[in-house]
Amino acid sequence: MNPMLVGTRVVAAVAAGVLLAGCGGSESKNKDRPEPKPSGSAQQGGPATGGEKTGASGKPDPKQSTLPGALPSAYDFTPDPDRVPKNAAQARKLTRDAALGENDWTAGMVRHTPYESGGSWPVLPDSCVWTRSALPSGILDSFTRRLDIPAQSGKGRIQGAVTVTVHRTEAGADKEIKDTVQESFRCPNQELGGGQRLSGLMSLQFDQKDVRNADASLFEAGKYTGPESGGVQDYVWSKSRIGPVTTAVSVKGAKGYTNTDLLRIAA
Repeated sequence: MNPMLVGTRVVAAVAAGVLLAGCGGSESKNKDRPEPKPSGSAQQGGPATGGEKTGASGKPDPKQSTLPGALPSAYDFTPDPDRVPKNAAQARKLTRDAALGENDWTAGMVRHTPYESGGSWPVLPDSCVWTRSALPSGILDSFTRRLDIPAQSGKGRIQGAVTVTVHRTEAGADKEIKDTVQESFRCPNQELGGGQRLSGLMSLQFDQKDVRNADASLFEAGKYTGPESGGVQDYVWSKSRIGPVTTAVSVKGAKGYTNTDLLRIAA
């Protein structure tokens, strides 16, 4: 099996896991809201340290590996309908909780400038030059946080971003996944603005049997050039969907970093 594909599946799964964790809120808690009702298999107890369940039986779940970082053998999560955002305010709460903040980053990561943006939608016209528009009616909120790993020890500056989007329907979120794949075929070379350019883009939507942390996942890779990029660098992008919510993680490479490094940074 191609090691690159193994790595991409890990990143896609991790992105989905970030979304699940973010639904609880790592930076802010809504103390006025009652405790959520468990959903799906969580009603039988969730995994705890060592792979044991927190339910009454105390026996390991056969679908949950005890290996650190291992993925479950199957995906069986069902979002709690009471927790799925129904309006823009609820969507903004979820997107800001799910887009991990500084307390959740790996050591050495710092804020990019600009750091946060939201309330608009990226559009890729036939010119293959990205623009932005108002949020479409089918999207409740979309929110992005950006981070850097500063240049150091002879290596260049890495740029990363996490975007969480809440659609009104699962069908709308699924269309976003499919449209993303088609965009790489329609525009394998894309202009991001500010002298930034992506080239040789290739997207792959994973077969559902290979996705174990989301309803759908895709991976995209290509080359990146831009101001202070030090030449042509690798670029990776993963996007996953859980119900009506999508989460995307992108990493623009830099001098001294391999593609494997970018996958680890994305994870």
